[in-house]
Amino acid sequence: MFNKINFKKLNKMKNSITLLLVALIALPLNSQNLVGAWERTTENEAGIKEKQSVIFSSNGFQSISIFNAETGEFIYTNGGTWDLNGEYLTEKVEFDTGKPERVGTEGTFKIILKKKTLIGPDGIPWKRVDEGTPGKLEGAWLMAGRFRDGKKQMRKTDVPRKTMKLLSGKRFQWIAYNTETKQFMGTGGGTYTTKNGVYSENIEFFSRDNSKAGLKLKFDFDIINGEWNHKGFSSKGDPMHEIWVKRE
Repeated sequence: MFNKINFKKLNKMKNSITLLLVALIALPLNSQNLVGAWERTTENEAGIKEKQSVIFSSNGFQSISIFNAETGEFIYTNGGTWDLNGEYLTEKVEFDTGKPERVGTEGTFKIILKKKTLIGPDGIPWKRVDEGTPGKLEGAWLMAGRFRDGKKQMRKTDVPRKTMKLLSGKRFQWIAYNTETKQFMGTGGGTYTTKNGVYSENIEFFSRDNSKAGLKLKFDFDIINGEWNHKGFSSKGDPMHEIWVKRE
């Protein structure tokens, strides 16, 4: 898919987006003002509308996703950790689909916020989607295990190979990547709700199969001893029972 992208233009856009990521901290200087989802829709030189979404979790992780606003075709993602110090945000990159060499690097930026609208260096505003509610799963989670043939099988989460899921109050994004090899394996995201023990997803983009955009899925969910039990059927229709734990 990336052979269709003008990487010179994409790199320029990413530099701008990296700066814009830091425009998501509110004044007064309270890190909780950053928590939640932010988005905007822009139009590229070819007249294609691109939706850009950022999620900042309360436990210090963030990601940005860019995809075709009409078709859901995946374009780009990056993310990692964030830390706020006054008006300055420090981001450490854990994955970057356009420039994997950025993995492990840090950048610190000054930000500006006016009410619920964010203005970055390019002057194009971001709008707040939520502040971490109403969904009950806000935060960054790591895939930690599955039930196979009725047996619970857990795996280590403090390893380079990760599958992380970031959720605000309304939006979600999962990312599979390796911080050691800097390899990116896939991502997907959209909106979600939690109601009466049912976790519902509306998929807006899916890097491995663009045709999944628009798919709606429902799962049973429960938090048991701090573990998110996620049970239902995958986007391929396969039965699944996953276990996720909050990232520290």
